Parts: sequence; structure tokens; C-alpha cells
Amino acid sequence: MGWKGAKVCGKVWQLPVEQIEPSPYQARREFDEQEIARLSLSILQNGLLQPVTVRRTGKDRYELVAGERRLRACKMAGMTTVPAIVCDYGDDQTAALGLLENIQRQNLNPFEQARGIREVIDRWGCTQEQAAKRLGLAQPTLNNKLRLLQLTEEQQQFCLAAGLTERHARAALRLPPERRSAALEHIARQGMNARQADAYIQSLLDAAEKHRPRVMVRDVRLFVNTINRAVRLMVDAGVPARCQRTEDEECIEYRVRIPMTAACRGDSAKK
Repeated sequence: MGWKGAKVCGKVWQLPVEQIEPSPYQARREFDEQEIARLSLSILQNGLLQPVTVRRTGKDRYELVAGERRLRACKMAGMTTVPAIVCDYGDDQTAALGLLENIQRQNLNPFEQARGIREVIDRWGCTQEQAAKRLGLAQPTLNNKLRLLQLTEEQQQFCLAAGLTERHARAALRLPPERRSAALEHIARQGMNARQADAYIQSLLDAAEKHRPRVMVRDVRLFVNTINRAVRLMVDAGVPARCQRTEDEECIEYRVRIPMTAACRGDSAKK
């Protein structure tokens, strides 16, 4: 099999399976062995209906571009050769095609999708908007998937093990990092659906907001300090002034009480 012939894209070759290396750009980390076994049985009965796609890396050596599940199933079926389309792809195309195949077939879990998207963005050196167009995704969808990587590896694995969905994970991202693990564990224990998880996270945020110390803006703080200083000056000068402060959800209210006798005495002294 010559180099020139093997580079022709579209022609199907029968390649020895031991000559095909897995793709280093494979975003998927875990494979369902039962699913692979079912596919292997189908291949034994009906043959491989869709060839794998590879690129040549050296003499009689190939690298998988698309078709990891199919290749694993062929190996499980005991096949020594596999039908393959050999194409002359660069690294960028190889990474993107492998990711696209998995996204389109929905074979990746949400975190694998996010990692794959991040890898092709880094490889392409493009913006998230550009990547969304090239991957055929709405930009908000792509952004939401990338946000999932803000969860730690341990939190990601917990979501997968507990059967939590992408929406469950995104709900937890609304919390500070140190509170996410406990929230995810509670959601899993209670068997909450995505809507219930959203409501639960919102209740945590509302409770935190209610007990959050209020910080006044700089100009208001200066005004409040001016009132307090003025009352202290009157008291130091012998005027029995009093200041009462009340605060609620809507406003801060000050009530300053200055006895008329003290005010009149001050005016008389000036005369």
C-alpha cells in the first residue's frame, strides 16, 4: 500500500487493526462496555456499515480520526482488519472532527464535551464565538458547557456517579466554590430533578443574602460619619443632643433630637 494511494480521502481501505493507533485528541474518557459489546454483535451479524476515518502517521502506521467505538467493537469481534477511509488531516482537523462526531452522536458526557471544546478552542486559537460557529453550536450553549469546568474534578466525578445532569451541575455553579460539593451531595441524596435543584440553590442564595453584612457606598458612609461627628460636637459643647438610627430593607433613617432650650441658649449667648 503506497503513501500516495493511502492519502486519497474517500477511498475505503482494509487496514490491519494493530496498525491503527487511538487518537490523542479523543475527548471521551469512558466507554460503555455493554454498548461496545452490542455494537460488536451487530458488526458480526451485519458487518461494519460505516468505515472508521484515519490519517497516516508513518509507514504502515495510522492514527484514528473518528470511529473509536467502531474500532473497539471490531477488535472485540475478533476482526484483524477494519474498513477505513484514509485522509490527510492536520492536527486541528483531527481534533475538531473527533469532537464533532461525539457531540453529534451525544456520546460524550457534559464534562467530556466541555474539555473537548476547550481543547479545540486552544488549538484553533479562536474566540468562543468563532468556535461556536465552527462547531455548529449556539454560543450560549458553548459558554454554558465551558462553565462546567469550573467544578473540580472530584465534583465532576460525583455528578457522573450520582446521575446528576448538566443542569444540576450548572445550578451548583451559582454558589461560591466552597459550598458546591455539599449542595451537590444534598441534591443527589434528595433525588431532586433539575427544577427542584434550581429552587434549592436559589433558597441558599436568598438565605446568604439575608444574612450578608451590608456595606454602604463611600458617599453614603461619609454622610453618615458627618452626622455622627456633628452630634458628638454638640454633646462635647454641652448641648444634650441625641441621635437615633434605624435601618430596614429599604433605607437608613436618622433622627437627631436637639432640645429647644439648648438651641435658644446658644442664640442668646451670641447676642
